[in-house]
Amino acid sequence: MKRDDKIHPFISGNKWRKLKYILQSARHAGKTHLVTFGGAWSNHLLATACAGATFGFKTTGFVRGEAVSNPNLSLCKIYGMELQFVDRTSYRNKPLLYEQYVTSNPGAYFIDEGGYSTDGAQGCTEIIDELSLTYDHIFCACGTGTTIAGLHRGCARKELHTRLHGVVVLAGGDFIPAAVRGLYPDTEVDGLTIHTDYHFGGYAKTTPALNSFIRQFTAQTGILIEPVYTGKLLYSVFDLAKRDYFNVGARILVVHTGGLTGILGLHEQLV
Repeated sequence: MKRDDKIHPFISGNKWRKLKYILQSARHAGKTHLVTFGGAWSNHLLATACAGATFGFKTTGFVRGEAVSNPNLSLCKIYGMELQFVDRTSYRNKPLLYEQYVTSNPGAYFIDEGGYSTDGAQGCTEIIDELSLTYDHIFCACGTGTTIAGLHRGCARKELHTRLHGVVVLAGGDFIPAAVRGLYPDTEVDGLTIHTDYHFGGYAKTTPALNSFIRQFTAQTGILIEPVYTGKLLYSVFDLAKRDYFNVGARILVVHTGGLTGILGLHEQLV
């Protein structure tokens, strides 16, 4: 397991990697105000809020759905993020929301939900650069497709023959290959395997079986995982192994993409 959850408490894992070049681009463009999007329990919102406070940017987050209060959004506020709650229909048109908001704010900089962008993917390519060994399989959780796009790019640059696996954490995840091509139109996605059967009912949904696995895995390893991303990721790897999916002796790497504060929204189901 690559423990990217150790990078930072709140700008952890792929959140740090995706924001790295996004913030550099914002700075290079002379922008001072990061504007982004996410749900009420979004790790990306919290990471952006913390990164903004850390590196000297104002931040605004458009939150999908009705106005609510929870620990995640409270942390966003503590880090100085302004929250704008919008109904789900309006939320679908993020560029329009952004344009309406920044009409009189020339310092604003658009960051798509989850950091989906070529800058975001560029940061994720560096995961491959940091590996001292080669692997037959690399697994990561997928939400927007940015992380696996970066991993794919990193493998291609180093001419690795690693099979990349994306475990989609939301229902209807067949869009992931298209999302990868949206960032890198010249990318051949034949080297990607997208697993769409481990979403456990949809984004931020869980089941007793998944909850039991998370408790057992964490208690036995001391490595915290959560129900939204990393729990589904690890469950899939163990389930595939039970089904004899891998060749004997296969070298398998799982990328722990952090975002552990997501456990707060589902903690009552885990205890």
